[in-house]
This record gives sequence, structure tokens and C-alpha cells, in this order.
Amino acid sequence: MFIYGQMAANGIAVMSYLAHEPGRRAGSSDIAKERGISKALAAKLLNRLSSAGLLAGQPGPGGGYTLAVPAESVRLIDIVSLFEQTEPPTLCPFGQGWCGKGDPCPLHHSIEGLVAKNREFLENTRLSVFAGKGEPSSRRTPAKKGRKA
Repeated sequence: MFIYGQMAANGIAVMSYLAHEPGRRAGSSDIAKERGISKALAAKLLNRLSSAGLLAGQPGPGGGYTLAVPAESVRLIDIVSLFEQTEPPTLCPFGQGWCGKGDPCPLHHSIEGLVAKNREFLENTRLSVFAGKGEPSSRRTPAKKGRKA
């Protein structure tokens, strides 16, 4: 099942740090210290996120990185896809040649459902949740009849 790996988790950590206070500029040292990662890793993540257009960097004194787009417009899948393969794995957990040749394996439909829920979560959860704006998609509840959402 695809959730996401450590690089994607660290990418989200970097973005969440900057989303927490929109407009704030922070350097790789500050971010590394606050998120418990190495400065080299923070720099690598910042470079990739910046190249993707999610961050804007300003060199020199008083410089640093800031969000290049509003946190409300960034989905977790936008970050994760920069670091991980986001398509579900095609290999059956029972080994090659089980699924796709006859009946699916006993876990096929369960795994398929989990992968779909995971993808839905990543596609529907916005970076703004880290700034206290909005809720993760798994915690949203439909509006009740007779009440405004």
C-alpha cells in the first residue's frame, strides 16, 4: 500500500513550517533545526520545492524561502508527488503471477480500497490545514441538513 516515504514526509514538514506563518521567510538552517532534519537535507528539499514553483527563495541577508502560492491551493499530493511515485504498485503482495491471472488474491480488494482512501486523503488535504485553516479530509463531516456549512 502506498502512503508516502521519508523524503515526502520531510517535504511536507518543510512546507508545513512555512505554511504555519504565511509570508515568513526562513532559511534552510532554521527549517532544519525546527523540523529535526539535517541542513543538507533541508537545502535539497527546499531546492526541489522551489523548482516545482511551490516556494520562492530570496538570497542574501534577510532572505530565505517563503510559499510561492497560497497554502489553500497546495494539496499534499502536490508535495508527495515530487518525492515519491504516487501510482499504486502493480505487484501483488503474494508475488508475481497471482493477481491478473485468474481470481485476484485474497487481499486484492482490501488493498485496492486502502490505496484509494490514501490517494483521496492526499488529494483532498490542503497545506492550509497546518496554518489552522481547514481540516484534514479524513476529519471533514458533511454539513447537516438545515445548517449552513
